[in-house]
Amino acid sequence: MRMSRRDFMISLSATGAALSVAACSSSGSGGSAVRFGYIADYNGASLLAIAEERGLWKKHGLTAEPKVFVNGPVQIQALRTGNLDYGYIGPGALWLPASGKATIVAIDTLTYADRVIARPGIDSIQGLRGKKVGVPEGTSGEMALNLALQKAGMTMKDISKVVMDAPTVVSAFSSGQIDGAGIWYPLIDTIKEKVPGMKEVASTEDLPGSSFPTAFVSAAKAKPERDRKVVKVLQEANDWRAAHAKESIALAAKLLKADEAKVAADAKHVKTMTTAELVARTKDGTVGKWLDGMSHFFVRTGQLPKAPDPSTFYAGDLYTKAAAR
Repeated sequence: MRMSRRDFMISLSATGAALSVAACSSSGSGGSAVRFGYIADYNGASLLAIAEERGLWKKHGLTAEPKVFVNGPVQIQALRTGNLDYGYIGPGALWLPASGKATIVAIDTLTYADRVIARPGIDSIQGLRGKKVGVPEGTSGEMALNLALQKAGMTMKDISKVVMDAPTVVSAFSSGQIDGAGIWYPLIDTIKEKVPGMKEVASTEDLPGSSFPTAFVSAAKAKPERDRKVVKVLQEANDWRAAHAKESIALAAKLLKADEAKVAADAKHVKTMTTAELVARTKDGTVGKWLDGMSHFFVRTGQLPKAPDPSTFYAGDLYTKAAAR
């Protein structure tokens, strides 16, 4: 799907805003610096927080500059303009690497945090027919909305879609400017506090057999040795997270400057896997099936013209070889 000029300018503006945020550089000096994007949730922040706390960047001859972004598509735009080296994306942005705009270097988690929400008095997705529904375009919020509409025999034409970034969805829903939204936890917890009678009318948890992977991405043109080091850092942080769930939540909360209980609630929507599990699922084709399933979904939504072979955008060999060293 091509970006309109308006969407392109919005992305550049958002990228600039994100890049102006003061970076929390990793301790140590003399290593190769990587600018690493993340979204302010448990999925996006936990491994970066662990890598910093455990000194993993320095161990592998790197320093890191974490930079917070509002969504995955904006990070990929930053990768493509040379303003970012690596980023984190949710499942709703996987159409971008599938279309050749980035390379997946590691799978992070499976997430089931996305919902379609509605104002009090609206109890079903059908109740949003003809109403204003806010959604961050190209994200997992839009993915959840598309899935819910398809399940109900509806399309985007049956609602009044209002494109806005995630923080604006929160404020617009809370103030009654929109009737529904495609959005995710932990932002939904913030909305619940402001609109206690809010309804969840659709959930990715209600789709048995579906898998929604989150991922770390790099620019499409690889830097093999740096990529290997970064993936190794992510793998070691991932295994520490798997063995220290409570401590990982605390470290993510520290990075996010968020309430630990809220981060713990967010983590409940996440399925983590060890590096050994991810290696095995890469080798046996399971990860490829996850990505292929997402690509076929994006073909149905018009975001991809066809579903590419997952090996064209997931560096599975990089991931498995890094784990073996």
